[in-house]
Amino acid sequence: MFRPLSIFIGSRYTRAKRRNHFISFISLTSMIGLSLGVLAMIMVLSVMNGFQREMSERILGMVPHAVVKGDGQPLDDWSRVAESVVAHPAVLGAAPITQLEGMLSFRGSMQPVEINGIDPQAEAGVSTLADKMVAGRLEDLKPGEAGVIIGLMTARRFGLKLGDKLTVIVPEISDTPGGVTPRMQRLNVVGVFRVGAELDGSLAIIHRVDAAGILRWQPEQVEGVRVRLNDLYRAPEIAAELVAQQGEGFRSEDWSLTQGSLFSAMKMEKTMIGLLLLLIVAVAAFNIIATLIMVVADKRADIAILRTLGATPRQIMAIFMVQGSIIGLIGTLIGTLLGVLGALNVSALVGWLEKVSGQHVFSSDVYFISTLPSELRLGDVLLVTTAALLLSFLATLYPAWRAAQTQPAEALRYE
Repeated sequence: MFRPLSIFIGSRYTRAKRRNHFISFISLTSMIGLSLGVLAMIMVLSVMNGFQREMSERILGMVPHAVVKGDGQPLDDWSRVAESVVAHPAVLGAAPITQLEGMLSFRGSMQPVEINGIDPQAEAGVSTLADKMVAGRLEDLKPGEAGVIIGLMTARRFGLKLGDKLTVIVPEISDTPGGVTPRMQRLNVVGVFRVGAELDGSLAIIHRVDAAGILRWQPEQVEGVRVRLNDLYRAPEIAAELVAQQGEGFRSEDWSLTQGSLFSAMKMEKTMIGLLLLLIVAVAAFNIIATLIMVVADKRADIAILRTLGATPRQIMAIFMVQGSIIGLIGTLIGTLLGVLGALNVSALVGWLEKVSGQHVFSSDVYFISTLPSELRLGDVLLVTTAALLLSFLATLYPAWRAAQTQPAEALRYE
């Protein structure tokens, strides 16, 4: 089978046992270093993807994807608005919601909280609240009975249990000189939820009728209609379309206004960690430079003979580019294979380490999650593999150019 001279000799140099075993050792360490760098990048990026997925499911499963509100006025006919927005192809569900900011008070202790007034029957279509209940049921929220569902963190902070009563304090605009007076409402704890995020200590749920009573609205009035979308990252665009459908007197809010900074920070963190890990791959790739420089020095006589036999400088350069690229290719493929296997089994690996060591890596008493999540994405694997191969190829250019500059007479003078 015909093979170009450069590929034939370059691959032969890679397989052959060199007289200088130190060069072989450096070549092997370059390959191992490149494999470890690719392995680390794939596994770490997969774990970062897993954390982002967990936070998305936990937080964005509870907070509204988007809310269509009246412009400064409560909605009197929210069911009509809900029917209208559900007709949009990107909307999966709609439910009424009234949002308040206030303080929870219990036996002298206070805590700021966001209060959502919901309709328990419609809530299942727009949130995962019913699945997150650890005490009580979502259906225990009855209109006019002043029930409240709190997060597990809030319950632990105040030492609350089902049946306990607490006070919610919300600001109310008045004609007094101060302009704002506190309005207090006694609430009865009927349920506790656990999301596994900061919402466990900053969110409380009441019935929409009770929320209307606190705001001195009519029982059927709500602040807006909460919608669940099939594409979270198009929320601003879709929310604008929904408002345009309703005409004047409406406005919208979406999750990017309240939670966008968190997910932007997570995305930035993934990018920076990826760049830092890429430096490991770069160091391993540029070790190929040292390997090839020593190989060129060791093969000066061979290069000179090839030149006298008619090999061109371009062919000599290609020989060592092939040799370095093979080292990079093998190291990258091994690292990719191990990285994919590690990313797919990282949770099992952490569980085994916890069992062997007897220590919990992620204790549920300290962290929101008790396992190490991982989500392998083809795009990340292709990006890491391409970057490693490109760096490996670039690392071959200078040593190969040096080999092509070898003069046969100078190389053979003392042979």
